[in-house]
Amino acid sequence: MKFKNIFKNTSNMTTENTEIDQEIDEATLENNANGEQLIIEELGVEEQLTQDLAKEKDKYLRLFAEFENYKRRTTKERIELFKTANQEVLLAMLPVLDDFDRAIVEISKSEDELLLKGVELIHEKLKNTLVSKGLEQVDVKAGDAFDADFAEAITQIPAPSDKMKGKIVDVLEKGYKLGDKIIRFPKVVIGQ
Repeated sequence: MKFKNIFKNTSNMTTENTEIDQEIDEATLENNANGEQLIIEELGVEEQLTQDLAKEKDKYLRLFAEFENYKRRTTKERIELFKTANQEVLLAMLPVLDDFDRAIVEISKSEDELLLKGVELIHEKLKNTLVSKGLEQVDVKAGDAFDADFAEAITQIPAPSDKMKGKIVDVLEKGYKLGDKIIRFPKVVIGQ
């Protein structure tokens, strides 16, 4: 009987030890799981912060690039504005320049050399002033091929020769440009 009791007690102790070991193992696993969960959460927070930093850095770089493009565009627009700011004044002066050209042609028919010389001096002074402000004459002359991008055809006449078909026969009014922009197209007659 004693033997049975000892065996029974040993058996009970083994069962109790197993239960205690099981409780310790469960507590250890739970602690380890919480630790791993903490580690995972810490890594998740780090990754999240890294991703947030990358997003903010990307946002900053895009904003910076956009601002640089804005600065470059406004600078270019300002330069263009300064180049063409006096366009209206130059356009208003072109008929005066045309009148001087016609006056020189008519005065040269007369015998008065002093009058011709005086008008030519005034004409050159006006022309040089306009050129200093950026005005350039569009270079077209009789015999050039007609290009609608650089000249305005007023009329077509029968070509005096086969070589003049589709070409400029006469320039009625000079054209001018300000920088690269044509502000008045030359008016021409073309042969057909």
